[in-house]
Amino acid sequence: MKSNSMKQEKMPSDTSENNLPLPSSGHNCCCDDDECCSAALPAEPLTGNLSGAVYSMLEGIGEDPQREGLLKTPERVARSLRFLTRGYSENPEELLKNAVFTESYDEMVVVRDIDLFSMCEHHLLPFFGKAHVAYIPDGKIVGLSKLARVVEVFARRLQVQERLTQQIRDAIQTVLNPKGVGVVIEAKHLCMVMRGVEKLNSITTTSAMSGQFITSQSTRSEFLRLIRP
Repeated sequence: MKSNSMKQEKMPSDTSENNLPLPSSGHNCCCDDDECCSAALPAEPLTGNLSGAVYSMLEGIGEDPQREGLLKTPERVARSLRFLTRGYSENPEELLKNAVFTESYDEMVVVRDIDLFSMCEHHLLPFFGKAHVAYIPDGKIVGLSKLARVVEVFARRLQVQERLTQQIRDAIQTVLNPKGVGVVIEAKHLCMVMRGVEKLNSITTTSAMSGQFITSQSTRSEFLRLIRP
């Protein structure tokens, strides 16, 4: 079976839950005071309770939240967390439905190397890596950027990698009802790097398949071959 392997475009979320523009993937946010992110997320009530919780956490670890370097830290962390978990305010299935087209193409479509940043729900530490997504259309295709956006929406929530992989697969399967969906995620978890076993070079790989990616060994093998570097 012939395949169509295509690189994805990075597509950051366009709006926040209050229809305010979000900075693209945080790449240009100032790490010292987050001034460049201030327009993206309103200060209240979104960050109020979070700021207070961060203040208490600083006290809990033995710090002085009133010292100069920490005066604005509760607000900064609160805004950062709202940005990093903005996926809760977006519906990935509706996002896909907005870009579904009737098309007779029935070969494999692959979008590989989708940058992924998420947060482990067990320790609130980041994990990051690449997602590879494929599907075999059955009369319907979807805009390629939407596949990357679906990854982004689910990743911007508190996650475990196993569930994240399945959620991406299930959303695509539900909306497109294709002949099959394949998702592979390769990620490094800072909860394994910075603490615990402290294994700096460990990579976690998860996969979730449906349809022909399960029933056809040749389809599954083709997908895995196409996503190799």
